Amino acid sequence: MKKALAGLLGLAGVAWALRDVPRQLGGKPDPVRMARSPRYRNGKFHNDEEVRTVPDRDSFSARDFLFGGEDRKPSSAVPLVGPAAPVSSGLHITWYGHASALIEIDGAAVLVDPVWSDRVSPSAHVGPRRLHPVPHELSDLPALSAVVISHDHYDHLDMSTVDTLVRTSSAVFVVPLGLGAHLRRWDVPDDRIVELDWDESFAVDGFTLTCTAAQHFSGRSVQRNVTLWASWVIARGERSVFYSGDTGYFPGYSAIGAAHGPFDAVLMQVGAYNDAWRDIHMTPEDGVRAFDDLGGGLLIPVHWATFNLALHPWGEPIDRVWREVKARGMNLAVPRPGERVDVDAPGEVDGWWQALA
Repeated sequence: MKKALAGLLGLAGVAWALRDVPRQLGGKPDPVRMARSPRYRNGKFHNDEEVRTVPDRDSFSARDFLFGGEDRKPSSAVPLVGPAAPVSSGLHITWYGHASALIEIDGAAVLVDPVWSDRVSPSAHVGPRRLHPVPHELSDLPALSAVVISHDHYDHLDMSTVDTLVRTSSAVFVVPLGLGAHLRRWDVPDDRIVELDWDESFAVDGFTLTCTAAQHFSGRSVQRNVTLWASWVIARGERSVFYSGDTGYFPGYSAIGAAHGPFDAVLMQVGAYNDAWRDIHMTPEDGVRAFDDLGGGLLIPVHWATFNLALHPWGEPIDRVWREVKARGMNLAVPRPGERVDVDAPGEVDGWWQALA
């Protein structure tokens, strides 16, 4: 009897822990609507070139990911910077950790890939957990013109954060094709959802938000690539920022720079890399090369420090970026989580992360 009761309690606990999973998986895009994209064929989106999106058994194992690697976490608490005073002019970028950032141009703001949850997983109780707290509350954000999402992986599209932003802001959600199905599943109103294909733009509050190419994949369950992935150009007036999203290096960056640059700043994915998935996640050197192809500006590395998603040491991405940038004489800013960067006066890189590596 006791064993049976314990079993029932265990099953109840599992059911409770997984209660949000069906909603987390999001919605199913309408294939008819997706078919307007030349990248959509046979029910799925495709990169311009076919690339490997799943590591083979010889190059990577789940055991390595779960138990391998050294120094994958910071040795002590990551320093955080609290909210700064409002600004009404200039170009400022606040990095919150991983790929979440606020872009402010002359007092108007766009939020990219906001993830405020403790874990990046369909469950709030299992999966990769934060290595540092969120530096600001969502209530600390200024009024938002738009929330821009690069793709639907859990470390970039966070249901809980979306739920809060729908209640607390009037921002429109500007997303690649197919992600609207997830947002509708989460009760985001239709009039606050804009879905774009690559090379399409949307204007709001003086911003022009342009969906551009990336080399990656998508999926919140075993079904892959039924939604599109993207990089973004966020422009307002004479100022512009490029955000890479998740991507492998591909030869299209020069064309993006020629069409939409020059960029004042570039938010570039540099972490969570491995030779087994280099086609879909750039190494630090790949990121610097892509930054150079785009035409430069100020490089702000993202997609590192916050979640343990690869085998490399915690501080290695930025050490490698800094070394490469110094060798090439490029402009670099490495803010602490929560720190706002004045793009016109970013200050010197001080190596703050090295004491934690």
